[in-house]
Amino acid sequence: MTISDRLTHAMEEAGFQSQSALARASGVPQPTINRILNRTGTRGPEAATLAALASACKVAFEWLHEGTGPMARRGAGADGLPGEMAPVVVAEDGDPRFVQIKMVTLQLSAGISGFQTDAGHDSGATLPLDPAWVGRHKFIPERLVATRVKGQSMEPTLYEGDIIVINTADNRPADGVVFAVNYEGEAVVKRLSRDAGEWWLESDNSDKRKYHRKVCRGSDCIIVGRVVRKESERI
Repeated sequence: MTISDRLTHAMEEAGFQSQSALARASGVPQPTINRILNRTGTRGPEAATLAALASACKVAFEWLHEGTGPMARRGAGADGLPGEMAPVVVAEDGDPRFVQIKMVTLQLSAGISGFQTDAGHDSGATLPLDPAWVGRHKFIPERLVATRVKGQSMEPTLYEGDIIVINTADNRPADGVVFAVNYEGEAVVKRLSRDAGEWWLESDNSDKRKYHRKVCRGSDCIIVGRVVRKESERI
């Protein structure tokens, strides 16, 4: 069986009656699914795409990708677990079932809209993300970066050491949204608010004497990207 045959079989078993239905469930664009099913295009599908499709159809990635191993639909008796449970998957660097986002430290300069990244203490580290989640939100993986929160200004929303994912493709100001910002050459994470005709950088920490709001205006306050996800040990 080809990848096309396996995906067709997986769709039927999962109850997807159209490519559009699978696209909505997986986050993979319908034209991409159509190319896979009709075996068009010069290149085969990317592993991250197949991982998202396998997840939506509840089949094993290895089976869909390479035709090896059991189809392993999750259900009664599959993997020895009840139907409502799923096995834990340990994501390692380079695992093709996940989108790997680089862990970085932002390096900024005052008045400059661009930014550089420094691996810093997370040298070589990556943050694995579910490709279905990335696709569902229509994020561009190359425009996502992950970094660690510094300081206590955003508690209790974000704590020092939490990992955040920043979508650098989204830098349009929005009221009430958390952004990574180049503020006078310093990388800060703040909530943007609109008041009295101005944009302001707000901290979520209730100590407003220590963490007072600052006006966000001109080249002293440049939005790097929107914070779209956090990984935290705080429950």
